[in-house]
Amino acid sequence: MKKLFLASYFKGVASIFADFEKNLRGKTVTFIPTASKVEKVTFYVKAGKKALEKLGLNVDVLEISTATYNEINTKLRGNDYIYVTGGNTFFLLQELKRTGADKIIMDEVNAGKLYIGESAGAMITSANIEYVKGMDSVKKAPELTSFDALDLVEFYTVPHYNNIPFKKITKKLVDSYSSTLKLFPISNNEAILVENDKVKSERTNS
Repeated sequence: MKKLFLASYFKGVASIFADFEKNLRGKTVTFIPTASKVEKVTFYVKAGKKALEKLGLNVDVLEISTATYNEINTKLRGNDYIYVTGGNTFFLLQELKRTGADKIIMDEVNAGKLYIGESAGAMITSANIEYVKGMDSVKKAPELTSFDALDLVEFYTVPHYNNIPFKKITKKLVDSYSSTLKLFPISNNEAILVENDKVKSERTNS
């Protein structure tokens, strides 16, 4: 049973998540803020963490770029859920590959562990992240040799669709790739719910 919850801005869709995954109280989520490490704007990290705690979850932070393989392996395999925040998608992929965390996440999610991805954390679940070049700087990941990503879903998430300050960028991305890739654009108040082959989006009323 493959289960993923993908969003642009988790805090804005936390109510959808609470309906999607019941009995959250007391469960532990591995919280990976790595993508935000090379960004100036990072308010969404704290907002996401608070939203998870408000739902009754224990948040276990895992900074992939500085953690040991043992720590990465223990937390990803031992905790109930995996949460990956936004930031630079290329830096995130670089660090996941460098540490071997990418393989562990793929194993765990394919075995049924719930994956929550926010913005970069959502885009990285596609087969390849080359399409993200218009949104994120590749220069922040100088050691990245391949854009092949986690390959957990058969579509390509476009977060922040029609939201300021990403209005122009996301429209351009959709115009450029919609004929070649199966794009799934979502705004900040939408989430993509994946359960095995069933994929649907839900939106909050705000």
